[in-house]
Amino acid sequence: MSDQKSRGSRPRVRAWQFTAAALASILAACGGGGDGDRAQMELRAVSNRADLVSDGDVLMEVVTPAGTNAANLKVTVNGTDMTSAFVKGSDGRYTGLVTGLKTGDNTIEASASDANGARLVVTNAPRSGPVLSGAQTTPFYCATPTPQAASGNTPATNASGLSGQPDAQCNIATEYKLYYRTTAASSGTGACSLGMPDPQWNQTNASATTVPAQPTAPANGCWKPYTAGTTPADMATATTISGVTMPFIVRVERGTMNRGIYDIAVLFDPTKTWTPTAPQAGWNSKIYYSFGVSTGQPRRQVRSTINWSSLEEQLKRGYLVVQNSMTDSSRNSNRVMMAETTMMMKEHIIDAYGRVKYTMGTGCSGGSINSNMNLSIMPGVLDGVITTCTYPDSETTGIEVADCSLLVEAYQKPEMLNLWTSLGFDQATINAHKGSINGHIDQSGCHAWYNAFGNNGRAGLYFNRVVSNNVTGAITQATTQQNNCELPNSAVYDPANPTTTASLPRCNAWSWGESIWGKAAGTTNQANDPRDNTGVQYGLKALLAGAITAEEFVTLNEAIGGQDRDSTPRAARSVGDAAALDVAYKAGIVASGKNLAKAAIIDMRGWDDSNITVPPGQTPGTIPIHHQWFSFAIRDRIVRDAGDANNQALWRFARTGLAAPGTMALDGITAMNQWLDDLVANTANLSIEAKVRAARPASTRDFCLLPSDTTQTNKVFDQAQCDADPFLKPGLSPRQIAGGPRSEDVLKCQLKPVVASDYTGITFTATQFSRLQTVFAGGVCDWSKPGVGQQAAVSPMTFKAGAGGQALGAAPTSKPL
Repeated sequence: MSDQKSRGSRPRVRAWQFTAAALASILAACGGGGDGDRAQMELRAVSNRADLVSDGDVLMEVVTPAGTNAANLKVTVNGTDMTSAFVKGSDGRYTGLVTGLKTGDNTIEASASDANGARLVVTNAPRSGPVLSGAQTTPFYCATPTPQAASGNTPATNASGLSGQPDAQCNIATEYKLYYRTTAASSGTGACSLGMPDPQWNQTNASATTVPAQPTAPANGCWKPYTAGTTPADMATATTISGVTMPFIVRVERGTMNRGIYDIAVLFDPTKTWTPTAPQAGWNSKIYYSFGVSTGQPRRQVRSTINWSSLEEQLKRGYLVVQNSMTDSSRNSNRVMMAETTMMMKEHIIDAYGRVKYTMGTGCSGGSINSNMNLSIMPGVLDGVITTCTYPDSETTGIEVADCSLLVEAYQKPEMLNLWTSLGFDQATINAHKGSINGHIDQSGCHAWYNAFGNNGRAGLYFNRVVSNNVTGAITQATTQQNNCELPNSAVYDPANPTTTASLPRCNAWSWGESIWGKAAGTTNQANDPRDNTGVQYGLKALLAGAITAEEFVTLNEAIGGQDRDSTPRAARSVGDAAALDVAYKAGIVASGKNLAKAAIIDMRGWDDSNITVPPGQTPGTIPIHHQWFSFAIRDRIVRDAGDANNQALWRFARTGLAAPGTMALDGITAMNQWLDDLVANTANLSIEAKVRAARPASTRDFCLLPSDTTQTNKVFDQAQCDADPFLKPGLSPRQIAGGPRSEDVLKCQLKPVVASDYTGITFTATQFSRLQTVFAGGVCDWSKPGVGQQAAVSPMTFKAGAGGQALGAAPTSKPL
């Protein structure tokens, strides 16, 4: 009997082993394998990254494979069916607003019977924040429907302009109102007022201890309350850039986000509905985001300093205009939290109003700081910015503030005054020497910095000091104390009593942003601080140019000193904390040329370098601090990091008052609209930097308007001709006169030894050089090297795990079910 027969009738089968990948490949080739032959669905968060969502909702998109049966689509959120929220668009994708998200992680799943399902984890933060900026600073006092008087250590409250009471996190119920634009002209004889039309929404802010009188509506307002269903005889019409003509009615939404109070205004048809998947036609799907001026860090909630009612040109063109007090520089100097708030507002707009084509940011002074710092800290939230009176960022602008403040004080010290007297200098000569050391056309620029922001870094109680004589630089000190928290003095840290008040709030920018900077080692309640002037040789280029004497140079550097973390002057130089330097660069707080290169920029730069020397026919400004060179510092950073600055349009004019002349402001909006329209339409496989440059329209070409041009309409494109004009040519800063780069982004310099050969053409006496070596015992700045801690930005960063932060990394994507 054969062997086969003896073992039964079935033949032997050899046992084969396959890897999972090989088996899947075989099954696919055979057309089988369960779900392996079905296409994969995808879930996408539309309004924000899936890990940065806030306020309990997010606009979602389900991408289904071609041929998928829509009737079988199912979407669940944490197990709850939300399929009915999704509608199919013309592109075949399903979009819906997912609501009811819990704080923390939420699981969203999409499935269909004829496609492989997808799962996406969405991380939601509360409306009050934070999302990524770390623990919020306390104490912080919420606004109330009407101002409330101070009581003990509790300050007076600001009016929210809302009828609801705040909760513990300063959330206040959102309200909506309708207004219409009248046909009255807003300029000329009998012009109407573009002020806020509703007194309740136009409350004057309270001081820390007093309650202001309540405002009234403008007597001749351009805007009036609108009653649905009526047609007022004086109602204007608006025609948008999309070609839609409609009654000029706007809906204004006021609410709270990230502890700030916001306004959103947009053209609105009260007879029609508006959903995020079906927006009204009056909106052009574009956001115009205004950032408020100045710089501060008060501990009280307040409405934005920007009035939506003043933005009639943007509204009638169809833009949705938005402001939030936490993106006003005067109310929030934590720039990461500011950028976070911008992101949260944009997400809210997409969730409530619909997909956004592009977002344009704008602002002057502190508003330009926030515009540019959004580009650097959270690249991609803004697509382009239009700035005036421009600064790159708060930290490097602060270099000139601190240097000017120290110089103004040093010029009044006996050693400097006695020296100038011994040299026989008159006041005009002294002021010329000051201007040479400052890098400015005269002494008034540093005086202005000192008066406007010289005390902004004060951590506790202080006596305000101001230059009271613009010629001599004489300083006057107040007789009563104040603080930068807008709190009663009894509730604030006092440097004169550091032990007993150590636990009380500190009121400078770094303490306000302690979640970013971290607490300084060995301190009770001080934040890390990047300010530094160790090794800085004030007046170096002035010395080498023969504009000041060797004795002036040595004496000045002996006298100038520095500041401690409380901004209290001291004989020793300021020393930046290594941890603060590290995070300043990594987080993009020092505006990164690499990140700025990714956006369209129009910079409208006017003359504000002096209130003594002004262009012909111009009236001097009051605080000349918006110096020409800042625009070129931005350009230098972009060129260094990106190879060129072809994404930055620079329009210069020599007019005081900061506002762009003639139609320049509206021309900028028109040009930026074309630029960003072409940018978002570019679907080529190019970097964002390349796309921005390719989209730049010819109308944004760099130009200047000469001060001799009385019409301010004749554009000069020859940059050499522009630079030859003394009111268009950029000056320098004290740090640049000390040898630093015009990019002004070295917070703390590396050092090198003091050697006589570095002072070409200068003869020091042995005593003078010995004194110089004593002043700079650790060395002088070596500007040929990068700054201490200077590095490429890795923003966006998250500070949820603590100060110092971590790079955010790639956005989450959906996974197969």
